[in-house]
Amino acid sequence: MKVTLYNQQRDLPISQHSVKRLISCLSAILNIESDELTLHFISDRRMKKLHLDFFNDPTSTDCISFPLSSSDPKRTTYSVLGEVFVCPKVAIAYAKEHALDPYEEASRYVIHGILHLLGYDDLQPAEKRKMRAQENRCLKLLSAQGALLKHPQPL
Repeated sequence: MKVTLYNQQRDLPISQHSVKRLISCLSAILNIESDELTLHFISDRRMKKLHLDFFNDPTSTDCISFPLSSSDPKRTTYSVLGEVFVCPKVAIAYAKEHALDPYEEASRYVIHGILHLLGYDDLQPAEKRKMRAQENRCLKLLSAQGALLKHPQPL
C-alpha cells in the first residue's frame, strides 16, 4: 500500500520510516486490501479547526478519519482507503497524564483512525468495546514486531 505522509506539527518528532513500518505491519495484521492511504500528523490548532468544520465541535481530539473507497474485497479498481489526521499533542498530554509513552499513544491513534476507515465505530458501547479490543490486539502485535512509532534517529 502506498502511504502518503504529511507531518505538519512540531510537538512530537516522528520517524517517517517508523510510520511506514507501522502501516505495513498493520496492513498485514488486518488484511487491508487497499492501494493507498494518506496520514497527517497535525497541530492541535489544526485539529480543532477540522473538528469544528466537520463535526461542529471546537475541541481538540486524538484523530479524525475520512474514508474514501469502499472496502469491497472484489474490487477491480484502484482503492484509496482514506485519510487519517492524528494530533500528537493530544497523545503527549494523555501519555503524560497516564504515565504512558507518547509514541505508543500516537501509534494507538493511527490504529484507531485506520480501524474507522475499515468500518469500525465507537459510538455505541458494544461497538466501542469491539473496536478497543481490536486496537489493543493490534497494538500488542505491533509492539512485539517493533513496529510502533519512534523518535527519529540522529544521523
